[in-house]
Amino acid sequence: MQEVITFLPMNKSIKVPSGMTILQAARRAGIRIATRCDGKAACLMCKVKVVQDERNALLPPTEAEERKLGVLLEEGTRLSCQAKVCGKLSVHIPEDPLKAAIRKQLEQQQQDDDWFL
Repeated sequence: MQEVITFLPMNKSIKVPSGMTILQAARRAGIRIATRCDGKAACLMCKVKVVQDERNALLPPTEAEERKLGVLLEEGTRLSCQAKVCGKLSVHIPEDPLKAAIRKQLEQQQQDDDWFL
């Protein structure tokens, strides 16, 4: 069975087979999610946030995911390497920290430049 997953904030949707992990779906869609452990739930780098009313579109967390995330699970955070799709859902992909820092610097520079005009 095919499911639709939408990656936010890029708003890119693709169809994937049920049971595929969010990380596998992201790779198929050409969306980068940082990871060091290659899907073994060891590095915690691949955290994503699932839209609240769509959390049941994922299979229940694995034991490894429960151990690693704890209370973050209640907030909708999942490990993309472990979370398996079983329905239509949307996930928020966090911005890469280095890109975020550069973006903030550029925004600040633009504000400073605008102030002098």
